Amino acid sequence: MALYADSLALNLLRKNFNISNDDNKPIIALAGNPNTGKSTIFNGLTGLRQHTGNWPGKTVGRAEGYFKYKEEEFLIIDLPGTYSLLANSTEELIARDFICFARPDLTLVVADATNLERNLNLVLQVLELSTNTILVLNLLDEARRKGIKIDVKKLEACLQVPVIPAVAREGLGLEEIKKTCYQISKEKIKIKGFKITYSREIEEKIEELIPLLKRKLPFLQKRINWRWLALRLLEGDKTILASINTYYPIYQERVNIFQKGEVQLDGFNQVWLK
Repeated sequence: MALYADSLALNLLRKNFNISNDDNKPIIALAGNPNTGKSTIFNGLTGLRQHTGNWPGKTVGRAEGYFKYKEEEFLIIDLPGTYSLLANSTEELIARDFICFARPDLTLVVADATNLERNLNLVLQVLELSTNTILVLNLLDEARRKGIKIDVKKLEACLQVPVIPAVAREGLGLEEIKKTCYQISKEKIKIKGFKITYSREIEEKIEELIPLLKRKLPFLQKRINWRWLALRLLEGDKTILASINTYYPIYQERVNIFQKGEVQLDGFNQVWLK
């Protein structure tokens, strides 16, 4: 399952994210809002098989560790706690760029079951970016004490991804997380992926922009979610272009045509990259 036979992806991991994966373990990104119990899940999965440091060039802490299920060993990276992937802060930028450019094999998103509506904002953003996603509903015991009932099967059906109930501080759900990661790595579970459908006008512009991106930025083929990138550009998010330049500096000239506004979409110029 691991994607890192791609030498360029391996170099990105080593140079920009300070992560070595020479033995090609499946890589899992662990994401979630602050105070969802994400660190408890990380500690529960990895035990003493972890080490900490900072993200390269940042003062933001980073932890990575390992866990094993049957014969498969997984490398898990604990991303900074964030409420979104809109890159309005250093933490959001790190989380977004790791999921987007380091291309983890799986993304575990930890959500607080007592405040699911707020947490789903991040969940939906990750689902737009990464198909192989697992939602972990943590703090389920607190939700029950508050009289909150969550239909896990219905949530799975709506999001089209595995949803795992958990009480991480008691160790509940951890074995199911490992098992599900293993089953996905062995393709025993295939995730369909979730697609948010926008207004007709936006969907038309997405369809117009994707072929243009593929022509102008062919080096990103199989390295980025084209629909997600199109949405970021339509929102006027220039940070994504800056990140592409950071991780693929030899292609800056091609990326700069978007930054300079030399490529335009009829009828949508007023909101695109202003």
